[in-house]
Amino acid sequence: MTPLISRSGTGRKGLVTLICGALATGAITAASVAALEPGAASASSHREAPLISGTPQYDNTDLYAFVSPDKPDTTTIVSDYIPFEEPAGGPNFYQFADDAQYDIHIDNNGDALDDLIFRYTFRTQIKNKKTFLYNTGVVDNLTDPDLNVTQSYNLDLIKLKNGKQQRTTRIASDIPAAPSDVGKASMPDYAKLRSQAIYKTSNGGATFAGQADDPFFADLRVFDLLYGGNLSEVGRDTLKGYNVNTIALQVPNDLIRQSASRPTVGIYATTQRKNAQGYYSQVSRLGNPLVNEVVNPQKDKDKFNASQPKDDAQFLKNVTNPELPKLIQAIYNIKAPSEPRNDLVSVFLTGVKGLNTLQPQAKPSEMLRLNTSIKPTAKPKRLGVLDGDNQGFPNGRRLTDDVIDEALQVVEGELVGSKNDLGDAVDKNDKSFEKYFPYVAEPTAGSRGALAKSAAGSSTKSALGDALTGSSDSNMTLIAGSAAAGAAGVLLIGTAFGWWRRRMQRPY
Repeated sequence: MTPLISRSGTGRKGLVTLICGALATGAITAASVAALEPGAASASSHREAPLISGTPQYDNTDLYAFVSPDKPDTTTIVSDYIPFEEPAGGPNFYQFADDAQYDIHIDNNGDALDDLIFRYTFRTQIKNKKTFLYNTGVVDNLTDPDLNVTQSYNLDLIKLKNGKQQRTTRIASDIPAAPSDVGKASMPDYAKLRSQAIYKTSNGGATFAGQADDPFFADLRVFDLLYGGNLSEVGRDTLKGYNVNTIALQVPNDLIRQSASRPTVGIYATTQRKNAQGYYSQVSRLGNPLVNEVVNPQKDKDKFNASQPKDDAQFLKNVTNPELPKLIQAIYNIKAPSEPRNDLVSVFLTGVKGLNTLQPQAKPSEMLRLNTSIKPTAKPKRLGVLDGDNQGFPNGRRLTDDVIDEALQVVEGELVGSKNDLGDAVDKNDKSFEKYFPYVAEPTAGSRGALAKSAAGSSTKSALGDALTGSSDSNMTLIAGSAAAGAAGVLLIGTAFGWWRRRMQRPY
């Protein structure tokens, strides 16, 4: 959508209000980061900090937590990684890092310390290192020998007391992850591969890891001087068509909450990377959406990703005195709300009274808070609590929740009497979400054209792939030698032509 902008009148006012809200998003999550004490987490983070933007395998992009709509005695947590995956980005497609710990943290008593950690660790296997191919033929299942590059993972449950580790239990071992969707010729039935990657745990839960469509929907052109500086750049889902790597975990409510009478849990995700000395250090955090992306200034972004929750008070001013409303006022002449922004504390730091406060302590900390006793609604409303749907954001976060619009409206004073209808004009994901675990939509395929056909008209099963996987060493040598000879021939021809051309251009 490219609106016609009037410099005066109600048309301009309405659009300015719309964008103002979108721009104010930073303010809202800013609040969430601020009074952060322990608890941890950051935000919706697509390339949100200088260091992590250079290492996308470790970069949390979004975190979701909701009571499972088809299994209300369980909670589903979805944590996404690797922003802006171009579907055709081969031959090295997208993998979880082997030297990382991908953790989902649970605080079930409100003291802002971990009570449970679900830890995912991955291992990559390559069947044939003599080819550049990700798959050497048509992949029919996750154990297909034609799937050349595979990943598997272990899932551990770590139980803690007062933040100190007590014991670790292995929940699942050597579980296959779903591969990147290369295209129809390589993976004609990707839904089958995804279904094979869903593992049912012994406690009635489930786990999944693999590629998925990026469920976050938003117009990110705010970074182009706040939507073009004249509101001309709004209404386009700039994440459409991109994929992410997803970890999805479904667990019984009784496993993660303190008790049925204390049903609220705090949830956040982190990534730890192993350094040269063999120790793990935290490089990414994620709780509420957009915090480190648009709230923290450049000087604090890397520090925030690496810092511990107990030290988050150092970022308080970024929340109580956010930058975005000031920018909006400077560019669009819309008055910024009065500071300090203490009205945002309950939504992001302590929970909303009567909805999802963590008892008995409710210590301020930045994380998603989910009341597991609130049953799913048959018809979710995209604005969640703001539209009377208490199962939605900021009570956890569902895939369909329009957190941009919700955050904007709250930041601009919705909870303190300043009613507004702010948003970024992107109200839903480009793909429909699924009704069953893992709920996220299938990834966009790397090749989206018509299925390749051989000369005889049958479906192509790469002859090169057959040769690579089923040939003897002598055949491999022949193939490699032929390729090298062809390359050498091209090189010789090109060199000769270049010599002749230089000779012709000489003045003597």
